[in-house]
Amino acid sequence: MSRFDTDVLVVGGGPVGLAAAIEARLAGWQVVVVEPRTGPIDKACGEGLMPGALAAVHRLGVDPDGHRITGISYRDGLRVADHRFSGPPGRGVRRTTLHAALLARAVELGVEHHTGRVEQLRSTSGGVEAAGVRARWLLGCDGLHSTVRRLAGLEPVAGAPPAGGRRYGLRRHVRTAPWSDLVEVHWGARAEAYITPVGPDLVGIALLGPPGRSFDDQLADFPALTARLAGAELEPVRGAGPLRQRTRRRTAGRVRLVGDASGYVDALTGEGLRVGFAQATAAVATLEAPWEYERAWRSVTREARLLTSGLVAWATSPARPAIVPLARSSSLLYGAVVERLAR
Repeated sequence: MSRFDTDVLVVGGGPVGLAAAIEARLAGWQVVVVEPRTGPIDKACGEGLMPGALAAVHRLGVDPDGHRITGISYRDGLRVADHRFSGPPGRGVRRTTLHAALLARAVELGVEHHTGRVEQLRSTSGGVEAAGVRARWLLGCDGLHSTVRRLAGLEPVAGAPPAGGRRYGLRRHVRTAPWSDLVEVHWGARAEAYITPVGPDLVGIALLGPPGRSFDDQLADFPALTARLAGAELEPVRGAGPLRQRTRRRTAGRVRLVGDASGYVDALTGEGLRVGFAQATAAVATLEAPWEYERAWRSVTREARLLTSGLVAWATSPARPAIVPLARSSSLLYGAVVERLAR
């Protein structure tokens, strides 16, 4: 009898965890997912799948319902800078819809699901044990506040808070027909509003900014948006944060961190899922060569980390008001950045 219950134990059953589980099954490994929540898992996020993220989802055999996204629009109340994707469109997909589609595919492929929490990690001979499951490898896909990251000793040494302070996300859905097939990014004095069409009668609004302000208080900073939504049916608010997370590294023995658990810069570019899916692919591809995952992680995240870090630094500096004017006046540069992030 094998001393392992499964080959791969995935901790965290959100979209990136399910993507990792699907990748591992497609590679021929036995997989168990441990997740404390049941039913479709929601999260405060922008919900826009850029073309590259949509292609990654399709490669996994998943095609979630949503609303066509053809580009990005930066707005500051006075100026507008639009860029439409040069290639295939993306898709706005409600997070619960994406989760349900990925879960159905994982079940179809034979992924086992256990309802539970990881409270301890124990190294075994050639493997790891958590939540009562013995596995050859463990993929920590348990999000911004990862328990696996803490138990594996991969939390960073405490240091100074990030430049510009900590940022949080708030999101709610509005029952209204989308007025655009672009993801609109409205730039306010201290926060951004991401407007993403996710269905024929549903629009997601994600607000990113400093802590301590309610959804309504932050939305009031965007008068044109507030006026457009007047009288519409609003769904409950969800929150997430702080958004910036760091790690010492991404591996500890047979444990790998994947997705937000492995480190997160910010949500300014909408890159989270595409990069998370790429990490899942890299983690599964390097299961039998653990020393390779760190290098693969750096490779698949490098461009997003550099571009996002640069934009965050700009957005939290006195030069913030120049972002939309520059995007409008330097349309070729703006378009090139959007295209790189989209793919």
